[in-house]
Amino acid sequence: MKLFDEILGYSIDQFEVGDSATFSKTITETDIYMFAATTCDFNPAHVNEVYAGGTFFKKRIAHGMLTTSLISNVLGTILPGPGTIFVSQNVRFLAPVYIGDTITADVEFVELTKEKNRAKFAAKCINQNGVVVLEGEGMVMPPKKK
Repeated sequence: MKLFDEILGYSIDQFEVGDSATFSKTITETDIYMFAATTCDFNPAHVNEVYAGGTFFKKRIAHGMLTTSLISNVLGTILPGPGTIFVSQNVRFLAPVYIGDTITADVEFVELTKEKNRAKFAAKCINQNGVVVLEGEGMVMPPKKK
């Protein structure tokens, strides 16, 4: 069992309110096509340059949920880390994400309910120009140490 415990992230007793973590990624055309293929969301705003050129955005935009998934990366691989279960998330999309944008997902824990093993977080995603493109909050269940 020791090996199993070593691969898990932080339990609710191992971090506190105010702890935070970030992850950055540059969004590529390949990311958008792979996300479209995985989700079957081939909205032309994401995959068709001619169509997207005629929209409010003037060029293709990344799927909103692709951006949101960067928050999932923070929670599932960094803090709390492996073994974390996503319970809920509310997001607001504030600005488009384009191919070539570098997005930093920032997650901060704002409330811990130890007796229920729940951790509430606030999250935002910011592009390379300092523009907040997404903000939201949610709840996770950190891994339990045995």
